[in-house]
Amino acid sequence: MTVTAAIVLYSVTWFMVFFVVLPLRMVTQGEAGEVVPGTHASSPHDPQLKRKAVITTIWATALWAAMAAVIVWGPWGVRDLDWFGRMAPVQAD
Repeated sequence: MTVTAAIVLYSVTWFMVFFVVLPLRMVTQGEAGEVVPGTHASSPHDPQLKRKAVITTIWATALWAAMAAVIVWGPWGVRDLDWFGRMAPVQAD
């Protein structure tokens, strides 16, 4: 895995985990009873983005390390996904 591939994999993993963590423990303005004029009642009251970013970074790093380990040293390769036999070895002439 190249450095660029590792960075892209981490970025995609981080944002996917962030979108999963973002709605967890969210309290809306309607639930808190303090709706700011001009906003929806379903808007977050206190989004706690710093806390969620830290949680996301911890989980994304662990998931990224596992995925990178499988890619670099793992027992599975691209040829293991060849269910239709299209990657048969080429015979030299």
